[in-house]
Amino acid sequence: MAFLLGIIISFCVYVSIGIFLFRKVKSSEEYYVSGRSGNTLMITGTLVASFLSTVSFMGEAGFSYEGYPILLLILVIFNASGYIFGVFLFGRYLRRSKSLTVPEFFGNRFHSKKVRLAAAITTILGIAAYLVAVTQGAAVLLAEVSGVSYPMALVIMWVVYSSFTILSGAKGVMVNDTVMFFLFSIATYLSFPYIIKSAGGFPDAVMKAANLAERPDLLSWHGITGPAATMGTPWEALAWAVIMGLVWGIVIAVSPWQSSRYLMAKNEHVAIRAGVWATISILTVYLFLHISISTITTIKADIAPTEKVFIWAAMNIVPTWLGVIIVSGIMAAALSSCSSFLQIIGSSITRDIMEQSRKKEYTDHHLLRASRISMVVISLIILLIGLFQPPAVMWIGYFAATLFAASWGPIAISSVFSKKVTKEGAFWSIVFGFVGVILGESLGMFGISLPVYLNPVIIGLILSIGALIIGSKYGTITIEEREFQANILQTPIEIDEQKEMNITRRYPAYLMISGVMIIMVTLVFYYWPINMN
Repeated sequence: MAFLLGIIISFCVYVSIGIFLFRKVKSSEEYYVSGRSGNTLMITGTLVASFLSTVSFMGEAGFSYEGYPILLLILVIFNASGYIFGVFLFGRYLRRSKSLTVPEFFGNRFHSKKVRLAAAITTILGIAAYLVAVTQGAAVLLAEVSGVSYPMALVIMWVVYSSFTILSGAKGVMVNDTVMFFLFSIATYLSFPYIIKSAGGFPDAVMKAANLAERPDLLSWHGITGPAATMGTPWEALAWAVIMGLVWGIVIAVSPWQSSRYLMAKNEHVAIRAGVWATISILTVYLFLHISISTITTIKADIAPTEKVFIWAAMNIVPTWLGVIIVSGIMAAALSSCSSFLQIIGSSITRDIMEQSRKKEYTDHHLLRASRISMVVISLIILLIGLFQPPAVMWIGYFAATLFAASWGPIAISSVFSKKVTKEGAFWSIVFGFVGVILGESLGMFGISLPVYLNPVIIGLILSIGALIIGSKYGTITIEEREFQANILQTPIEIDEQKEMNITRRYPAYLMISGVMIIMVTLVFYYWPINMN
């Protein structure tokens, strides 16, 4: 009962925030990018919260429990760096453009409605797939805790995240994301000592996990491998972690649900600082989560489905008060991603497709109304898909994310720095990258198994880069394109620039200090115990 009560209270808080902020949303800029008023804490919160979801706390937690915690920690080293590279190579330039959506940026950069439409369609399709996965994960959690049926849980989730997102748009999403960020971060950090203690205490818990008969090689660098395992050989497992880590790094750097968060930043310094804090946050959350999850196998090795492992720990290992925080935190991670995804889809449908097809701009009143209506429609479609598509939280999420790595990665960076890319190259790069991933994934339906170095996202990236190079040999670059690129390459001078710069200059030191601390924690809680045998 306590778990259900905690979830109900959190639901009421999120919806109340949406209702309160609904009255403060007066313009499309406030609805789409929160009036560009986000401070460092809020941008950090919305970056991390829109990234971490049920894919992280359920899908990846289950994958870790099955025997691959260290692979996921290797993966996160690469993907967390996407925040640093993303903000410096794309995010801050995106913010300088003053666009309301990322497809709008691409359309203006190449002075092309066709490029903008391609970016908008890939945004809608890719994020919709991810939204299905996250919504299903949240419904599984709610059904587990409350005892209601899965379809009913799915409907409840839909009502909650749709309501505050449709009402308050980006402003409500950003505020709620910050609240949710604190909730699931606290849940992860506080659960760590309790789970370790229940598994035998430190260092025995880690030593037992490393030598567990049910999970041989659980804490090895490659995880459980072999013919019957999810992974093949140890080196194939490592290659998978590195490839997916790099892919997720690109996703974090350029995907619409991550890069669009910089559009909400108060200034460029805020965007850079948030990118640093987001990097530190992701690394620490993953480290504490996956070390603790790996030791749960010594307590119970037959949790099924494995995606419920963190939920099981919340209900069976930790004190009830902390279990309530954990369950509410996982739910918060799901809701934050759902709300961000829905807001981005609705904005893109209205701003990048409907408004462009009418060949005229909406007034703010009509734009807000059309955005809310489009969100209602798309959320209903997601609900129906969730009811009929069996849950596959981790793998649907991974598939959806790789679509953006392939279709947006090459064009995002080249749109900022290349003076040779044409609108033809940009358009076909997006199309070929998107289609390449889908075709690569479809080969499995015909019994064709690809080697790890030909992961579908690699196929998509190769096709995207090839299309970008070949396509850019055709067409001409207009004066408007050159002027737009020149404008975003000019560093803006903020109010109190010297003061802001002095603060920002401290952040490389924060990043280095945190890196040393994370290495020390890893040595103490992983390397030392498993080498005591």
